[in-house]
Amino acid sequence: MTDFFNDHGQPIGAPLPHWTGARAPGHTGMAGRYCRVEPLEADRHSADLFEAFRQDRSDAVWTYMPYGPFAGPEALLTWVEANSGADTQPCFAIVNGASGKAEGVASYMRLQPEHGVIEVGGITFAPALQQTRAATEAMYLMMARVFNDLGYRRYEWKCDALNAPSRRAAERLGFTYEGLFRQAIVYKGRNRDTAWYSVLDSEWPQLEAAFKAWLDPANFDADGRQKQSLARLRAAQAGT
Repeated sequence: MTDFFNDHGQPIGAPLPHWTGARAPGHTGMAGRYCRVEPLEADRHSADLFEAFRQDRSDAVWTYMPYGPFAGPEALLTWVEANSGADTQPCFAIVNGASGKAEGVASYMRLQPEHGVIEVGGITFAPALQQTRAATEAMYLMMARVFNDLGYRRYEWKCDALNAPSRRAAERLGFTYEGLFRQAIVYKGRNRDTAWYSVLDSEWPQLEAAFKAWLDPANFDADGRQKQSLARLRAAQAGT
C-alpha cells in the first residue's frame, strides 16, 4: 500500500528527495567488549582459524557453505589469501576476546550503495565461538556499522532454506523473514532454495537498544547465563 500517486493516478513509492546513496564499507575493523571484527589477513588469522575450525570433528559447520571443509592448513590459507582485501566482498575475522584467537569469519557482500542495500554473509563460526556473547556482538557490530556509519537503508541475510540454525539466528538477531527463492542456486552439486531476511533502517533504533541491553554485563549472572533473552528485550523495545 502507498499514499503516493503520480500525475497519472498510478501508485508509486515514497519519495526520497534527500537520498544520495550509502558508502562502501571498506575493510575498517570494529571492536566491542567481547570481540574484535578484523579485516581478514592470511598471516594474522589463518593458523588460528584452522585450529578453531578443526575442533568441529564432523565438519558439519561447512555443510551449508559453498566452500570447505579444508583438508589442511595450507588449503585454508589459500582460501583466506583469495578472500582477503577484496573491496567487492570485504571479509572479516571474528576474534573472540576470551581467547584472543580468530574463531570465525563473516563478510559484507552484494554491495549496492546506490540503493542503500548490503548483505551480511559467509558467516562461519567455530564451535568455541558459537552461542557466545562474542558471536552476538560481532553481528551487532557489523549491523551497527552499516546503519550508523555507512547510511544503508536495508541489511540482508540469506541462507539455504534447509539451514535451520542460520534461520534461527537470523530471527533471533531481529531479521524479518521475507520469503523463499526457489531453486535459487546450485552449490556442492545440489540445489539450494534460498530464504531471505532483512532489517530496515527504520527498525534499527529499537533493535540497537535491545542489542545494547543484551550485551550489557549486567544482563548475565555470575555463571555467564543471560537474565533476559534478546527476543524478550526486542519485544520490550517494541512495546509488545
